[in-house]
Amino acid sequence: MKTLISLEETGKLVVAYLGSLYIGYAWWVFPAWLLVPDLSMLGYLVNPRVGAWLYNFFHHQALAIAVGLAGVFGGALPLQLAGLVLFGHSAMDRAFGYGLKYEDDFKHTHLGWIGKK
Repeated sequence: MKTLISLEETGKLVVAYLGSLYIGYAWWVFPAWLLVPDLSMLGYLVNPRVGAWLYNFFHHQALAIAVGLAGVFGGALPLQLAGLVLFGHSAMDRAFGYGLKYEDDFKHTHLGWIGKK
């Protein structure tokens, strides 16, 4: 099952990247912004609850879709790119086995535990 999920999420990442090319951005723009959503992990400097909330907010695919659609309907290419980056980043994380976080431990995700317990 992990392989199937990884393949599905990798497909989403590829579609997000291709979407950025389709809307007119240079090939390097998407990869340049791809790790920016991980800044949300700075919430863990406050405590695990705040960290999990911020991480989950910026890694939720529904937020990515909402931001992208706001860009489409508002005619704002930067918002469209932001939605694609958020979507692609969350897909990449899930392809690697990093899911949405529980509040008890950074390594406890909706896809299981990261690494060895």
